[in-house]
Amino acid sequence: MLSKKTKPAMLFTSFAAAGALLLTACGGGDDGGDTKGAGKAADRAGSNAPATDGQAGGGQAGGGSGTMNLSLPSGTAKQNNAQRQTGDWANPPGKPATKPVQRKWVQLSAGRAGTLDPVVVNGAGFTLYRFDKDTAQPSKSNCAGACATTWPPVLVDPGGKIFVDGVKASDVGVIKRDDGTRQVTIGGWPVYRFSKDLKPGDTNGQGVGGTWFGVTPNGQKSGQPAGGDDAQAGTGDGQDGTGQAAPATSAILFDNADFVDPAQGVAGEGCQNVARPKVASSISAGGSLKLWSRPGCKGESKVIDGDVADLRTVGFDNKVSSIAFG
Repeated sequence: MLSKKTKPAMLFTSFAAAGALLLTACGGGDDGGDTKGAGKAADRAGSNAPATDGQAGGGQAGGGSGTMNLSLPSGTAKQNNAQRQTGDWANPPGKPATKPVQRKWVQLSAGRAGTLDPVVVNGAGFTLYRFDKDTAQPSKSNCAGACATTWPPVLVDPGGKIFVDGVKASDVGVIKRDDGTRQVTIGGWPVYRFSKDLKPGDTNGQGVGGTWFGVTPNGQKSGQPAGGDDAQAGTGDGQDGTGQAAPATSAILFDNADFVDPAQGVAGEGCQNVARPKVASSISAGGSLKLWSRPGCKGESKVIDGDVADLRTVGFDNKVSSIAFG
């Protein structure tokens, strides 16, 4: 017969042992997508200022939710001797990201990408983004289906690790998505990759649809006024600082409304023909440009200033054959 004092002690020991087993078990879902070159780019992009070591318990990491028993080591994966060819998903340079993959570990590094400084990059140096249609309190992703193909969520296995490099462990969290996978959050905001970023340092997703922005180490919008989640930078919506739309030098044309793949890019000076004409239903552009219904900038035309989520609203759905920049 156990005494009243002995029973609680035995129960506590059992729970502790079970907790240790959970923390040492890493789930599957890793297909070894990292490359040596991408890993080096990430180490160059990461900040030297380490975050405080932390380990999430009680089924919660930072501001996120979900039963994770997640470890949050300080520093990069390389500094923590993570196994090569595992972890952060990185598509080979020049090939688009096409699907989200849940990983044994991911890396969050405060760094620089293009004109974004600071911005968080993953273990391969690719820019991470947040979506204005998500919520941070509570943390909730509203990007699924075709959206999650264009914007693959950053996923981590239960029992996995998130290496924090210049990002505070207290700002990092994990939520359970509707499909059962676990998505990383920063400052409560779910974070994503962009399928049109083809190499480390690309920021092609910045400002798309006026709702997608690089994410800062504390979850704010990179490239936007400090402390202004609701504020918009003068250059973020195609303005030149005088209230006039600045000329665009490139554009991404999506076959579907609301910036949903498939898509094609157009860039250059003067008149540029579209590779697949008369299929665009939405367009993302960093300034003003003129759409034309025929190749060589001929036929019907329409001037737009920045992003258009549905080209039907300007009478140009499935009409774009060429674009005049500048």
